[in-house]
Amino acid sequence: MNILSIQDVVKRYHNHTAVDHVSFDIPKGKIFGLLGPNGAGKTSLIRIITTITRPDSGQVLLDGAPLSKRTPEEIGYMPEERGLYKKMKVGEHLKYLGRLKGLSEKEVKTKMDYWMERFEITNWYKKKIEELSKGMQQKIQFIATVLHDPKLLILDEPFSGLDPVNTNLIKDEIDRLNKQGTSIIFSTHRMEQVEEICERIVLINQGKKILEGQVSDIKNQFKENLYKIKFDGEISQEVAQRYQMVADRDGHLFSLNEGQTSNDLLRELLAANITIHAFEEKLPSVNEIFINLVNESKLQTNG
Repeated sequence: MNILSIQDVVKRYHNHTAVDHVSFDIPKGKIFGLLGPNGAGKTSLIRIITTITRPDSGQVLLDGAPLSKRTPEEIGYMPEERGLYKKMKVGEHLKYLGRLKGLSEKEVKTKMDYWMERFEITNWYKKKIEELSKGMQQKIQFIATVLHDPKLLILDEPFSGLDPVNTNLIKDEIDRLNKQGTSIIFSTHRMEQVEEICERIVLINQGKKILEGQVSDIKNQFKENLYKIKFDGEISQEVAQRYQMVADRDGHLFSLNEGQTSNDLLRELLAANITIHAFEEKLPSVNEIFINLVNESKLQTNG
């Protein structure tokens, strides 16, 4: 079962097509990466999902049903550009936002107390938002996003402005909410965070979907038969040339040609009477795949 289904969605602004016949599904209970360079169409798509705007064609289903006026109560959206009212006090602000999401006054108080205690910030209730640092405001924004127990969380650059300690704090909360069943869309430019956090991703560029799938499957799909090996001893020039050996940080890279296997490589290295400390396949990072596909897409468009 999918928590979200994007079906052939199109969104145009004047003469610009921001979302161009995009389709993908997000399974329930997963952390899903929505990726793309600036101007790719991510924000336009998020605005459609959160019912801020409507698609020109196609449809979006949340938990199997079309979007409706009740949809915002089922989604928690944390935008990259934070939307806190600087002059309001923290407690008043959270109460106001919780009521907007359909919570009763009693529910807001209970949930607000829970999250303030969880983040150890119960002395912040009467502080004005403008008195808080950017990182402290980020915590309040996160609490406002999850206060109503949404079934779908959309987090756009959630770690921006946070120090390493608070970044780990928010990461732990994202992981905990996900394990409790919350589905999460994670949008970021930090590809190392995508590899760490997301199970599936979709890559959008110039309004079009250009890649979708499990992170592990995608990395295997784009692998280049490279192996990173750490060893002590000498490799013959013949073997080094055959496998195009090059020095790498803390080791050497060996490239397999067509017809060669990792067993062939390992057999030749063992025959060379060297001591092998590590032998692993080097898969491309999501960042490398992202850059290559976006550049290819640019070349195709310009060509």
